[in-house]
Amino acid sequence: NRAQRVTDCTLRQPAVCAAARSGRYRGVPRLEPAAMNDALTTVRNHHEAAVFEAVAALAPRFPVLADDPELLADVACVALNRLPPRYIRHVVDLRFYQSDQQRADHAQAVDAAVMHAFEFVQARALMGART
Repeated sequence: NRAQRVTDCTLRQPAVCAAARSGRYRGVPRLEPAAMNDALTTVRNHHEAAVFEAVAALAPRFPVLADDPELLADVACVALNRLPPRYIRHVVDLRFYQSDQQRADHAQAVDAAVMHAFEFVQARALMGART
C-alpha cells in the first residue's frame, strides 16, 4: 500500500521523503520501511560488546554495584558515553582493517572508560546512601 509506505516514511524522515516524492531521487532505489528495518538491525556500536564484557569482568571489584543490574547498566552507559561512537555492521570487517596498535588502543580506551564509569557510579551510589 503506497499511501501507508509514504506515511511511514514521512513520520521517520520528512525531509528525505519530501525529496523522494518530488522526484529528486529518480532512478535511485528506495528502501521500503520493512527492508530498511531489517538492514538497520545489523548496525551496532563497536564498543558495546567490549564494554559489556569489561563491566561483567570488573563488577566483583565493586561490591556496592555488583549485585544491582540497574547500576551495572548505568556503568555501561557512562562508559559508552566516554568513548567515541564507532558504528559497524560486521565485526569481521572492522577487525580486518584495524592494525594491532589500533586494537590495543581500543582495549585500553575501553578499560579506562569502564574503570572511570565504575568509580563515577559508585561515588554517586554512596552519596545517595548517605542522604
